[in-house]
Amino acid sequence: MTTAHPQRPVTGIFWMVVTGLCFICVTALVKHMGPRLPSSEAAFIRYGFGLVFLLPAIGALREAKLSRRQWALFSVRGGLHGVGVILWFYAMTRISIAEVTAMNYLAPIYVTIGAALFLGESLALRRIIAVVLGLVGAAIILRPGFRELTGGHFAMLIAAVVFGGAYLLAKVLADEVRPSVVVAMMSLFVTLFLAPFALANWITPTWEEIGILAAVACFATAGHYTMTLAFAAAPLTVTQPVTFLQLVWATALGAVVFAEPIDIWVVLGGAVILGSVTFITWREAMLKRQITPATPATKF
Repeated sequence: MTTAHPQRPVTGIFWMVVTGLCFICVTALVKHMGPRLPSSEAAFIRYGFGLVFLLPAIGALREAKLSRRQWALFSVRGGLHGVGVILWFYAMTRISIAEVTAMNYLAPIYVTIGAALFLGESLALRRIIAVVLGLVGAAIILRPGFRELTGGHFAMLIAAVVFGGAYLLAKVLADEVRPSVVVAMMSLFVTLFLAPFALANWITPTWEEIGILAAVACFATAGHYTMTLAFAAAPLTVTQPVTFLQLVWATALGAVVFAEPIDIWVVLGGAVILGSVTFITWREAMLKRQITPATPATKF
């Protein structure tokens, strides 16, 4: 007989706040580094450092007996995530931190749509309305026809889609192999996927850039670890709304450190998207199933 773990909402909220701070540090470091390095090279170096954190999972990888189908799914997931990371690095150095953060909230919306299309998940009317509201939030952020959209905006729109696809594959694989194997294989395949793109247009990084990307790997890994602590302490319905703080911090960071103008439409659109994701998460909790990820769960 299994016993349920006691819920500790305050602890869960605390760890989700720490998670948000870790991911804000990631965005700040990448923004500070600037666009000198190609986005594929910067992402490759970051994941190269991330491979160090795979050492504890070597035992699990050796024990895993993966089928040909699972190898194929891992490779496709690595490719999707690799594309998303390249696009994220590109967008991060070309549009505001607040815009990147707000548009990243779209990934769980795409996961919900993908789960209905490919995993047979039903979409009740209330979930459909929530998805539509999420897309409306994206329109509020972008305001097509009212301002000029750049390559960074389109990059983030596509990044959210491919991150969502990668997450769906992770859900399928997590039902078949150990979570440590899923995480390790993602890091391995993403690094392999990024290598040829990085080497094709290699620019020798400075020691400062190497240090920044090493710090990015550390903060990203720490963020994913603290996020697991948050999920262990409290359900998504408690921790999901806390991710809105990331948008507040991103807006403040962009304004204070990088002199980015505060765009109230970006904050409003991000709030609409996150409200939509939170409602979908709550509905899934009521139905005792979990498809929609926490907003940071699709990040690199």
